[in-house]
Amino acid sequence: MRIDIITVLPEMLEGFFNCSIMQRAQTKGLAEIHLHNLRDYTHDKHRRVDDYPFGGFAGMVMKIEPIENCINALKAEREYDEVIFTTPDGEQFSQPMANTLSLARNLIILCGHFKGIDYRIREHFITKEISIGDYVLTGGELAAAVIADAVVRIIPGVISDEQSALSDSFQDNLLAAPVYTRPADYKGWKVPEILLSGHEAKIKEWELQQSLERTRRLRPDLLGE
Repeated sequence: MRIDIITVLPEMLEGFFNCSIMQRAQTKGLAEIHLHNLRDYTHDKHRRVDDYPFGGFAGMVMKIEPIENCINALKAEREYDEVIFTTPDGEQFSQPMANTLSLARNLIILCGHFKGIDYRIREHFITKEISIGDYVLTGGELAAAVIADAVVRIIPGVISDEQSALSDSFQDNLLAAPVYTRPADYKGWKVPEILLSGHEAKIKEWELQQSLERTRRLRPDLLGE
C-alpha cells in the first residue's frame, strides 16, 4: 500500500511515520508513506497556499491551484483508489472503514488547514471525506496520522500476531473484553479464575460475555439499543 499525504506541515508528521508500527510496515515493504509539502506546488515567490474568502467571512481559505497541481502530479504517476480529505464535517471514521481502506493499493490524504479549503476542491477532486470526531483541530495532519495508522496496522504482516488485530475493539462491533497479564495476584487484585483454567471454550464464552457487557454499558449505540 502507498499513502501520499498532502500537507503544509510535513515536519509535523515525519517523526510519527518513522517509528513504531508505521516504521515497521515501511521497513517490511508492506506500506509506503510519502509526505508532500503543498508549498512546493505553488508558483509565486511567497509560496502562498491560502487567500481571503469571498463574502467577507472570517479566516483564510486554502487555494485550488496548489492542491490541483499536487494531485495531478501524483495521478500522473499512478491510479488512486481514493482521494481523501480530512474534515470535521466528513463521514465518521470507523473500524469497518479502516478495514475497507486497508485493501486499497494507493491513497491520497489531503490535510485541511486554516478556515478550510475552497469548496470546488471537494466537488472536483475529493472522492471521500473523513472525520475522526465531532471537534475541530488546527489542521488535518493529526487526522491523517490516525487514519493511516488504523489502516496500515491491519495490513497482513504488519503486526506479528495478526489475530491480535482481529480481536480489537470494533472489529465485531463490540468493545474488547478486559485483558490481564502476570502476576495473577497483585496486592490481592486477582485475575479472573476462568483465564487461568486453560479451558479454551469457557474462556471464549467469558470473553464474549465481557465484550457484550462492556459494550452495553459503555457504547450501547453499537448494539442498536
